[in-house]
Amino acid sequence: MTMQIWLAVGGMVSALGAVLLVVFLVFRPASAGISLKRRRQGNVDQRYSMLTRFSGAAVGAVERGVGYQGGRLFNRAALEEAGLKMAPAEFLVLLISGSVVASLLGFVGMGPVGAIFLALLVPVIGWAVLNIRTSKRRSAFDIQLPDLLMTLSGSLRAGHSVMRALDSAIAEFEPPMSEELSRIVNEARVGRDPESTMMDIAQRMESEDFSWIAEAILINREVGGDLAQVLDQVGETIGERAQIKGQVRALAAEGKLSAYILIALPIGVSLMLGLINPTYIGTLFIHPVGIVMLVVGVVMLIIGSFWMSRTIQIKF
Repeated sequence: MTMQIWLAVGGMVSALGAVLLVVFLVFRPASAGISLKRRRQGNVDQRYSMLTRFSGAAVGAVERGVGYQGGRLFNRAALEEAGLKMAPAEFLVLLISGSVVASLLGFVGMGPVGAIFLALLVPVIGWAVLNIRTSKRRSAFDIQLPDLLMTLSGSLRAGHSVMRALDSAIAEFEPPMSEELSRIVNEARVGRDPESTMMDIAQRMESEDFSWIAEAILINREVGGDLAQVLDQVGETIGERAQIKGQVRALAAEGKLSAYILIALPIGVSLMLGLINPTYIGTLFIHPVGIVMLVVGVVMLIIGSFWMSRTIQIKF
């Protein structure tokens, strides 16, 4: 009975703290360093809705707390790798708002335990979404590499320079390739070495094939030669590697699907039981034996997930 009281108090305190945090962020007055009239020419309509002012104040307060680059987990680099065009403070405000709403819904449906669980589940979902988007973006980047090499070699044979070939390729490709090529061209215009930018992109996108392209351009700049022919040879190698990767992904698809189902099954069943019969599933969070079983189950789930991920992941 004492543990139930403490869980209830903890759930109410966490839910109240989340609400107070959002209220503090929303109603905190925002101040701009430079007025809007100085930043924009002409007549500026400064009539904004209350929601716009509240959201701007929340984002400004979070940005003052975490900085321009963001924290260690949801920072600007992670958002750029995932292809999200938003600041870290904006993403954090979304996560905080989602946690507050989820905690309130969990408290109404499943009690204090549900409020704490759903409030902590929202950042985990945000982290998973970033990883999934990053993985898809990197896969799309690798798929576009053979076509990029064909475009570059054709432009070089037509007499264009490397930077001109990269600049003309921006309009012919969709994101993420066009975004990364724009980064190369823009940084080259301000004086940075294009090869260094390309190596940074290869490291950020985890693309060994793109690093080969950067090395080929660097070697050609130092020793000379027919760069178009070199890129054709690199393109053939990359195409063969892509074909092997596709075969490996097809063979490992069944194992990945089984791993996803086995990982999601206990979580999904627990959430469904919590919504259908909160008292039944709540015993696990109250009784000492149930708490031990939960801890053991979570540890076994983590170990099994890590084992299956290492089994189905094949490095090239």
